[in-house]
This record gives sequence, structure tokens and C-alpha cells, in this order.
Amino acid sequence: MKRILVVAALALAATTLPAVPALASPALAGGTVKCQFTPTPENPAARPVTVPKARVKAHGDVEVTIRTNYGRIDLLLDRDNAPCAVQNLVHLAKADFYDDSQCFRLTNSARLGVLQCGDIYRAEEGGPGYKFPDEVTGKETYPRGTIAMGNQGPGTNGSEWFIVHSVANISPVYTVLGHVTRGIEVLDRIVAAGITPDGATDGAPKRPVRIYDVRVGRDC
Repeated sequence: MKRILVVAALALAATTLPAVPALASPALAGGTVKCQFTPTPENPAARPVTVPKARVKAHGDVEVTIRTNYGRIDLLLDRDNAPCAVQNLVHLAKADFYDDSQCFRLTNSARLGVLQCGDIYRAEEGGPGYKFPDEVTGKETYPRGTIAMGNQGPGTNGSEWFIVHSVANISPVYTVLGHVTRGIEVLDRIVAAGITPDGATDGAPKRPVRIYDVRVGRDC
């Protein structure tokens, strides 16, 4: 009997446990959290920008406006859900990082319908020169109007984000920043213009999507 118990214990110890989702640090005194923004010298900043301060607000909403050649999109970002990611976008917006940039990727399929932005050079190239961990629980969903961080693997968040224009049946590994409060029809116009090449469901917007600027409004 003891032998069986020992073997069972060894087998349990050898079992690979599922990865624990990365979360923001617990709230500190003063309603803040400590974030981990790590410089990436192998991928330097595409535009002049500093690494954000580690200590950020843990609570409250932030209003953000994106002005594009298709029209204006208003967002409400939720610090309670993703304080580090929200502070990152606010930091980059205030540094004019996104000004005069493009949204290089558009998808429109039965599984995935998103507009991907935040890269400076081309799709998934041209970040801020640092990265930070995901803020996910494993229960995230991405309905129409959601804005979430894009990444190239766990803990690789930078400047890239996407907005869901229809559906996003994807794994819950992308940090949710908030949602569109005004201008969802702007996304519809972008989708209606099509994707290059004709008939594709994933590629560059047929009519380029240009971001004039990203501005931070009320932050409370």
C-alpha cells in the first residue's frame, strides 16, 4: 500500500500543471500597482519614448479618442481590469507615439474580425522599446467593440493593440483594455472598404487606415 501511495505521489509531482495566467501586481498603498516594464534593446523604440514608471494607478477609467482618416473613435479604458496596459497606452498617447501612424492589419472572417494598430513600421514591427506582462485571468472574451493588447507570445506586450469590429473567437490570452463608446460605425466603414488582396480575410486594409492622433481625455 505504501509503495502505491509513493508511486502515485511521484506521478502527481511529475504532472505538468497548466500555466498560471499573468496578472497585475496586487494593489499597493494609495491605490496603485507596480508594473514590470522591461527594456528590449534587441527591439529598440521605433520612435522616441521613455519606459513608463513602474508604479501606476490601480483604479478608474480613462477616456481616449483616436482620430483617423475614416473618422473618430472614442474609447473607455478600465484601469481596474488592466492597470499596467492602460497606463502604457496612456503613456504612449501622451508621448505622441501613435500620431501619424497606420493600422497595418485588418481581418474579417467568421472567426476573427479585428483592426490591428499600434505598430510603426509594419504589422507587428515597430514597438516602444520595452515589453510588459499580460493581465489576463483566462476567462476573457472579446465582443464587438473590445480593445485589447496584441502580442507575439506571453509577456510581449508593447504598443500594439486591436479593436474587434465583429467577432473574435480567440484564446483568452490578450489583455482587455476597454471598449468603444462612440464611433463603432468607423470600423464598419473600414471593413466595407475591403482588404488587400481582393477577397482576402486577413491583410492590409485596402484603403489605408491612418491615425492622425490618439488623445487622452478624462482620467479618473
